[in-house]
Amino acid sequence: MSEDMKSILSDFYHGKKVLITGDTGFKGSWLSIWLHELGAEVMGYSNGLPSDPCNFTLSCLETRIQHITGDVRNFDYLKEIIDRFQPDVVFHLAAQAIVRQSYEIPKETLDTNVMGTVNVLEAVRQCPSVQSMVIVTSDKCYENREHVWGYRENDPMGGDDPYSSSKGAAELIFRSYLKSFFSRNGTIGAVTARAGNVIGGGDWARDRIVSDTVKALAAGKPIEIRSPKAIRPWQHVLEPLSGYLVLGARIARDPKRYSGSWNFGPADSSAMSVGDLVTAIIDAWGSGEWKDVSESNDPNIHEAGWLRLSCDKAHALLPWNAVLSFEENIYMTVKWYKFYYDYPTSNMYQFCAHQIREYMRIAAQRGQEWAQY
Repeated sequence: MSEDMKSILSDFYHGKKVLITGDTGFKGSWLSIWLHELGAEVMGYSNGLPSDPCNFTLSCLETRIQHITGDVRNFDYLKEIIDRFQPDVVFHLAAQAIVRQSYEIPKETLDTNVMGTVNVLEAVRQCPSVQSMVIVTSDKCYENREHVWGYRENDPMGGDDPYSSSKGAAELIFRSYLKSFFSRNGTIGAVTARAGNVIGGGDWARDRIVSDTVKALAAGKPIEIRSPKAIRPWQHVLEPLSGYLVLGARIARDPKRYSGSWNFGPADSSAMSVGDLVTAIIDAWGSGEWKDVSESNDPNIHEAGWLRLSCDKAHALLPWNAVLSFEENIYMTVKWYKFYYDYPTSNMYQFCAHQIREYMRIAAQRGQEWAQY
């Protein structure tokens, strides 16, 4: 662990055994790098690679952490791995995470996101080593009524599409496990973390706006936008990950106070339309253009026009706040992709670690206790 990575987080995670499901994914790969840099012993469990290229392979993560190829739908194998590893902390990120794809594979989406979560909860319930568990769901777990105000953690669950309903169902199942098992024995701190509209380098997933934008820019093609007027609260991937890490530490030390559900989102100033986001990326890239293809949208596929979270609970109780401006989110994202395309054979691990250190420096300067040492 480098000197400039030391923080209150490193005090907790250094030397801890941490299991991450979905370590090959966008968020999972960044979380694996961050935890490795904090000095944790990381094991990842994931069912293959989500895209080609992907941040997991570009960062050569398999040489730095233990990686197991496995499916969260396979309870017996998942339990065997958890029992063998005896983790202190579990982060569950494995999921079918694309809304539009959930219309193509609804059963697989529900099997993975609902029963996969059940399997993680049950395996952890039976593992005495686990101190804390963070289940990552989504802002789309809420019953979205297109409110202009942010949804709070106690608002109703819902979902008009298979993906959203799977995340709402996972939240309800988590609550039943929390009330029936984890709260009773008081030895495991357990939370769900809800965040959405995450951007950052290393995301090449299909049907995601930054991924599609960067692919088009790199190929010199116009960027096709389905919903240019839809407003989203954009945040860099390191913002919610910092919240997940803070939660993992807090619930291990005080399960009764911190167990439950938590929202993580940016400041209101980062809520921009999809068209504004793509325009900002083009400006930072230095070239490109986009075109509106909303007329070609399938009317049977639901996309929210407005979705915002209230993060008052995290602000007041953790305390945690997003620290990056909209412009800084764009700058860090474009800088990552620019570096990759300029140096396509580079090991991206060190560049990711550099951006994590830079983010922690900014967070410490802006008063975030978790980033200070």
